[in-house]
Amino acid sequence: QVQLVESGGGLRQAGGSLRLSCAASGIIFSINNMGWYRQAPGKQRDLVAVITRGGDTTYAAPVKGRFTISRDNAKNTVYLQMNSLKPEDTAVYYCNAAIRTSFTRTTDSWGQGTQVTVSS
Repeated sequence: QVQLVESGGGLRQAGGSLRLSCAASGIIFSINNMGWYRQAPGKQRDLVAVITRGGDTTYAAPVKGRFTISRDNAKNTVYLQMNSLKPEDTAVYYCNAAIRTSFTRTTDSWGQGTQVTVSS
């Protein structure tokens, strides 16, 4: 059983910053890709950013240059630094991780979501 717990959401004015964290716990052999997704009301869940175990990163076009994803493998934690926030960044942000829980099993895990609201 693994669990992802997110923190750091909140309310900011446009132009402000927020840092999200997501920590994995449970029986963990290793974690492959970790990422952040977001879902605005009435819209589908979209990829924001993903980072490999080795640190390679990919960003969605709307956040490139403003958001930075990073991870601490020793702490099984992924971060999302969000700068120059815009009202269109308002969404529930979900953490995702591909967690190896045994020699033969990898589990695609999701956090519970954290609300980010950006006012204009």
